[in-house]
Amino acid sequence: MTAKARPDRTPDGRFIIVDGRRWRATDPDIPEDAAARLRSHLMAARRAVGAAQRAEDPEAERAARARVHLAKVALGERGTPWWEQSDAQRRARWSEGLAELD
Repeated sequence: MTAKARPDRTPDGRFIIVDGRRWRATDPDIPEDAAARLRSHLMAARRAVGAAQRAEDPEAERAARARVHLAKVALGERGTPWWEQSDAQRRARWSEGLAELD
């Protein structure tokens, strides 16, 4: 089994390139255990979006999309760019996101 290839990054490391499109990269300073928990929350929320769509449940879909957004903000992929935040702001962003998602 081979390891999954990581996407290319811009030279400054702030963005990843997927199919020629630039996406904001996850904050590299999030401790790996916290980042893994946030990614787990993100994927669960994305699955919940799909389940809500299949069930034609708009309220559940809104709630799931809110959880996706919260996880992406905590990861630094949305909201104020992580490179514009102080270390304390970055730590608060992901720890508060985890507290709300856990």
